[in-house]
Amino acid sequence: MIFQSIGLGLVVSLVFSEILGLAAGGLVVPGYIALYLDQPLRIMGTVLASLVTYGFIRLVGRFVLLYGRRTMVFSVLAGFLFGYLTRYILVFNEAMQLGVDTSVIQSIGYIIPGLIAYWMMRQGVVETLCTMIMASFIVRLALVTAYGGKLIELAVG
Repeated sequence: MIFQSIGLGLVVSLVFSEILGLAAGGLVVPGYIALYLDQPLRIMGTVLASLVTYGFIRLVGRFVLLYGRRTMVFSVLAGFLFGYLTRYILVFNEAMQLGVDTSVIQSIGYIIPGLIAYWMMRQGVVETLCTMIMASFIVRLALVTAYGGKLIELAVG
């Protein structure tokens, strides 16, 4: 299922890029997001990590010359860091006794937040998020249609 989702995500991303001129947060992002559409808190954690990464890149960009490959590498590294940190919200929750189950608010993968943040820098936050969501829904719809409406379950969590 992961293979098909990422493959469809690549095709949908390419079509969006060619027709609309907008990237869906990276070529592989819609495929991964489509797999987790039944877990909105995971998507929220990913978008949150992406927004923090975006803000961090903008802040660092005031002091360091970031362009081209540097921006891409720095986005992926910062996204990796902030995506990794979303896994430790649970520790903060238990320490503060907030009473909210934050164990499900994690980013999807480690490089996905960085890829999304990179495209936020290039084409804008709203454009990237809207394109990513539309592409992900198209991929999910295609998967559900292809598998006869069966639930999509991941082998990895």
